[in-house]
Amino acid sequence: MTQGKPAMTVEQLRDRIGDRTIDTVVVAFPDMQGRLQGKRIHAQFFLDTVLEHGTEGCNYLLAVDVDMNTVDGYAISSWERGYGDMEFVLDLSTLHPVPWLPGTAMVLCDLGWLDDDHTAVAESPRQVLRAQVERATAAGLVALAGTELEFIVFNDTYEQAWDKGYRGLVPANQYNVDYSLLGTSRVEPLLRDIRNGMFAAGLVVESAKGECNLGQHEIAFKYDEVVRSADNHSIYKNGAKEIAALHGKALTFMAKFDQREGNSCHIHMSLRGDDGGIVFDQGNGPTPMFEHFVAGIQATMCELTLLYAPNVNSYKRFQPGSFAPTSTAWGHDNRTCSLRVVGHGAGLRLENRLPGGDVNPYLALAGMLASGLRGIELELPLEPAFAGNAYASDHPKVPASLHAARELFAGSPVAREMLGDAVVDHYTNCADVELAAYGAAVTDWERFRGFERM
Repeated sequence: MTQGKPAMTVEQLRDRIGDRTIDTVVVAFPDMQGRLQGKRIHAQFFLDTVLEHGTEGCNYLLAVDVDMNTVDGYAISSWERGYGDMEFVLDLSTLHPVPWLPGTAMVLCDLGWLDDDHTAVAESPRQVLRAQVERATAAGLVALAGTELEFIVFNDTYEQAWDKGYRGLVPANQYNVDYSLLGTSRVEPLLRDIRNGMFAAGLVVESAKGECNLGQHEIAFKYDEVVRSADNHSIYKNGAKEIAALHGKALTFMAKFDQREGNSCHIHMSLRGDDGGIVFDQGNGPTPMFEHFVAGIQATMCELTLLYAPNVNSYKRFQPGSFAPTSTAWGHDNRTCSLRVVGHGAGLRLENRLPGGDVNPYLALAGMLASGLRGIELELPLEPAFAGNAYASDHPKVPASLHAARELFAGSPVAREMLGDAVVDHYTNCADVELAAYGAAVTDWERFRGFERM
């Protein structure tokens, strides 16, 4: 049910290695933050050895913080366990060129343990999503999704931004360019290279538009099967940064960079029958399955917020009147709600507006799919759509901090039922690591407030 064929076959890769137009194959996997990690492998060695036997990497890659420091609390990896290896299991359906880097192709991987059964690493983000896809498959359903990532472009390089402590950066636009053709033309050389690079890498590019914050933009891609959409999300996010660096610019997907509008990642999801049949629209309106699906996702919004907003910074977006939601309300084409129902017929779908640009797409899609399937299985009733300003509604509020979201997630029997104890405990510890790092940090706000005046 994916859109089109793989961007590159093994035979095409072999030919391009033979004529020396490709000399490097990147073997990558998404980590706990959804970042691509892995190795660059010489192309001939990839053909001669890795293609058949795979490769390996240290299991600490799923047990470190954002700065790649080893941290305590993970069951799968520790000093006591010796920090052994995981197997990188090639998914050759993801093989694609990386046209913005010379002579490069990439393949994504699943992670497995080095045991006789090659057991999948259940806590790895791709496997967390695959487990929910298997539930959908067992029910005769296929999940489709699209993610909409916003980012802010700066005229500083990444190195300059680092040296400045990320202060005083120059945005690529000096005013709100939401839908502005004139304003977006200023950044079009970069946006064009990103669009064309992603198209050549096998993604189906739809459009680019300006957004509200200074230098803020969005590039949209066509929906696909959920694992493939998550893969495309990670390829795009990594590639957009690489292409920006080649332009001498930097861009950020931070959920909230400054006091203006944050970067969102609205996630659209729908289901089809395994024969491609429409299951959400019965011709004269939504089917009961669709209503149960929405009800299931709504019922777990608070308990699974950690999967949609995984970092301390994520919660800075949730402000009234900001187009980032604060409650669990759902509505028809209502952008003040967390859950927005849009489309009709084959296009009827649910938009989750809670995630920001820092979201791990695999975990967010897994949470949505797990909850929607649970709603269908239990035939959960859907409350009436909310009409009006959901910021002022009496619906439950989503957690306002990472600590609050962590507590709900860790203590949720439903999360443990859907995702398993190992996954819940793993990502609870990930939140604990983030909270401990934030609690130990001394911020600019504290220095300005207290250096002289306190």
